[in-house]
Amino acid sequence: MKRIVTIQDISCVGKCSLTVALPIISAMGVETAILPTAVLSTHTMFSGFTVKDLQDQIEPISAHWKKEGIDFDAIYTGYLASAEQIDLVKDFFDTFGEKDTLLFVDPAMADNGKLYVGFPDDFPKAMASLCAKADIIVPNLTEACLMTGVEYKTEYDVEYIREVLRKLAALGTKKAVVLTGVTAEQNKTGVSGLNVETGEFFGFSHEKLDRNYHGTGDVFSSATVGALERGKSLEEALRIAARFTVASIRETMENDPDKTYGVDFEAVIPGLIADLK
Repeated sequence: MKRIVTIQDISCVGKCSLTVALPIISAMGVETAILPTAVLSTHTMFSGFTVKDLQDQIEPISAHWKKEGIDFDAIYTGYLASAEQIDLVKDFFDTFGEKDTLLFVDPAMADNGKLYVGFPDDFPKAMASLCAKADIIVPNLTEACLMTGVEYKTEYDVEYIREVLRKLAALGTKKAVVLTGVTAEQNKTGVSGLNVETGEFFGFSHEKLDRNYHGTGDVFSSATVGALERGKSLEEALRIAARFTVASIRETMENDPDKTYGVDFEAVIPGLIADLK
């Protein structure tokens, strides 16, 4: 069985980060280790949440794993709270990133044209340095523009998407750069990517549902990593992840429409497993 480790925070209530990654990837038949960077009482859509920073535990946990000879087929990073955490993760890549270890970065830090609250203006530069060490990165358009200096636009054509992808590839990512939530087609959303090794662009559009939920990016990234470790090609994995994310949103809209803190992905995991086959 393949083993991955995912490095991000954990919210005790609220569907994002590790509370999404751990169940989804495990259900896909991939052993999932976790390296929590912080523990929150709830995620940040709630008011008055508590936070315990675990940054000081990253190095000792890593050292223990190294001593025990533990290795990983993939390392998957999500939300990281500071440039200091990014530096520790880069060290983790150097320590555990063997020749065949997939380094997958979701640079979760921004959306809708601006950084998340609490991040300084120079944070995208630090995140770009982590993306440079990765094999695959999956930013949304805001994150991509902040890391590359390309002007953020809400209306764009295919050439604009390709310009952003070329700029992302120039960061140094080894295998593929992928933009999520983008398409030049009206009333749809999609995924666009660039195979860095071959120079070929790829992508697809899919249904856009008229509702936004916290944590859907984590659902998408987790399903992508799981599918990759189950032997799917990158484009196959992205399509599987997109279908699962749409199904999770639709399930929530139909059966739990007032929920604001995450999608009911658990109810559609059987469909994800069937899709893998």
